Amino acid sequence: MDTKQKIAQLAKKYAPDFVTIRRHLHQNPELSFQEKNTCSYIKKQLLSLGVTDIVSVADTGLLATIKGKSDAKSILLRSDMDALPIQEKNNISYTSQKEGIMHACGHDVHMASLLLCAKILCELKDDLKGNVTLLFQPGEEVMPGGASLVMKEEVYNNLGRLPHIGQHVRPDMLVGKVGFRSGKFMASMDELFLTVKGKGGHAAMPENFVDPVLIASHIIVAAQQLVSRMASPKTPSVLSFGKVVADGAINVIPDEVHIEGTFRTLDETWRKEALLKLEKLVTAMAEGMGGTCELKINHGYPHLVNEPDLTDRLRVNAQSYLGEENVIDLDSWLAAEDFAYYSQQNPACFYMLGVGNVEKGITSGLHTPTFNIDESALEIGGGLMAWLAVNFD
Repeated sequence: MDTKQKIAQLAKKYAPDFVTIRRHLHQNPELSFQEKNTCSYIKKQLLSLGVTDIVSVADTGLLATIKGKSDAKSILLRSDMDALPIQEKNNISYTSQKEGIMHACGHDVHMASLLLCAKILCELKDDLKGNVTLLFQPGEEVMPGGASLVMKEEVYNNLGRLPHIGQHVRPDMLVGKVGFRSGKFMASMDELFLTVKGKGGHAAMPENFVDPVLIASHIIVAAQQLVSRMASPKTPSVLSFGKVVADGAINVIPDEVHIEGTFRTLDETWRKEALLKLEKLVTAMAEGMGGTCELKINHGYPHLVNEPDLTDRLRVNAQSYLGEENVIDLDSWLAAEDFAYYSQQNPACFYMLGVGNVEKGITSGLHTPTFNIDESALEIGGGLMAWLAVNFD
């Protein structure tokens, strides 16, 4: 029996155990940078597998190493750990036991898959050419992002520059499929907070006041020039405003309007230029209408780049393990991921694991209260990561 067959067999054999682990994690979610119980549970699971080289990172994260035959070829496999502030609405036996908290982005799946991968690698150490570092990373969902904190740790930096591999669930992809994209894959993300100020008063006498609602309306529309006219058509960009608060009334013009949104793109140079242009645009427009606009920017994650040579090699290996028909090419995606920090400094590949199943009604999107997965994806996800690690050279 060759190594690929061994891995597939072990993944099938142990998958039910790790479905149980995934369900435990799903029932006990913890928010970003609060993953203390999750961290303890993961450590316990690793120790039970015989993984003893474990250190803490970023307070609630773990870095573990499985030793291979040589230190010459080493890779890092990463899983995130945190849940979201969402009240679960699934009718399942293992629904979240934490009020208002849910694994709605599949991080429970990522952790269980990486643990299954570790189980397989521990049984196939003789086939493992180099060391495999397992990173269970906290705080992916909120800024500054757990990845940025992990990268400040001495124990992480002592690893040197090595390939980083990450896996993420995609409910819009059918279970059994995985997807890769070489080069620029996911977007940078910046949070925008605008305060538009005018002079409020009675709505029946607008000539005596400066209406910040009107100014805010013009700003929201005009700001789209950033994408439609200022950005190159070759550079994907998104500017979206999702929150507008004008705390007036039917007959009351307020003094202020608060707007919140996000800007995303796949080019770091344009990202900087765009934010400067946006600030000038909103400031000038507000002043031209008699008011003011203050723009506060919380700079978030950079864009994520899949190193072409590494990604192509992993795609070929995935085709070998799953069959060419089950490995698809993906388009760029303007969601954001803090795995991007790793990709800016290391050869990296972040690929997608299909977890959807239309026949079973498993179709809800990420970050929704009814998100769930076809759990047969765990066997695929854990087995594939183990194959990519063993077959890495």
